[in-house]
Amino acid sequence: MDEIVAGLKTWFDSIGWSSIVRAVGIFLVGLLLARLLGSFLGRVFGGRVDPQRRMLLRRAGFYPVVLLAGAAALRELGFDLSVFLGAAGIFTVAIGFASQTSASNVISGLFLIGERAFGVGDVIEVAGISGEVLAIDLLSVKVRTFDNLYVRIPNETMVKSNVTNLSRFPLRRIDLVLRFGYGADLQRVRELLLEIADAEPRVLDEPRPLVFVQEFEATSVRLQFSVWARRELFLDVRTTLQAEVHRRFDEEGIDRPLARMLVNAPA
Repeated sequence: MDEIVAGLKTWFDSIGWSSIVRAVGIFLVGLLLARLLGSFLGRVFGGRVDPQRRMLLRRAGFYPVVLLAGAAALRELGFDLSVFLGAAGIFTVAIGFASQTSASNVISGLFLIGERAFGVGDVIEVAGISGEVLAIDLLSVKVRTFDNLYVRIPNETMVKSNVTNLSRFPLRRIDLVLRFGYGADLQRVRELLLEIADAEPRVLDEPRPLVFVQEFEATSVRLQFSVWARRELFLDVRTTLQAEVHRRFDEEGIDRPLARMLVNAPA
């Protein structure tokens, strides 16, 4: 320990405390400029690009300035940067061979950013996971699920999987699938369902509500009841329709065991 302390003292004395103060000052000023440049780019282009590209612009302005400030500070301390650059090149090649998975994720991340199939703030469903996109980085996509869990999905998985963007379009279709016994009055059931749709003001007139026979099963007939609503009202409208269908079935005396309702639409 004494040898290390003595070596550090000798190094400090050789370069001079003034050089150390200047190096620290250069790095701090560079850090401040990097933050200012990142914020400036985010404000200037904030209204023209989506949140993901705004984040990339801030990083593109921040990190290069920090690297330059760090290099200038090291030169002030007397370090030979050519040695570091040579070592960094060898280290980068070694890491590239040793981390092919990471390289694949980086390439996949570039494809995801360029393709723009989804962005920050969108709600997606992939590999059995549904949630809001928090960030699209070079190695992974960060998602917050509906039960407030943080999930990191590798970019390679995103590229190889089917990704459903639940918030890409302003309108969503709500599908309720119902099964009835063959003795049920299907015409009356259809009239009831359309009345329920007409009575709900958040259900859109266009595209119009639909009720049709989906399949004849061994012991029942399967009907699909579909309506359209605005994306942000999807959950509220679906919940209201479910409750109203059950209530009207009770009023009409439709046997509920023969009218089992399934919901075939993700949140």
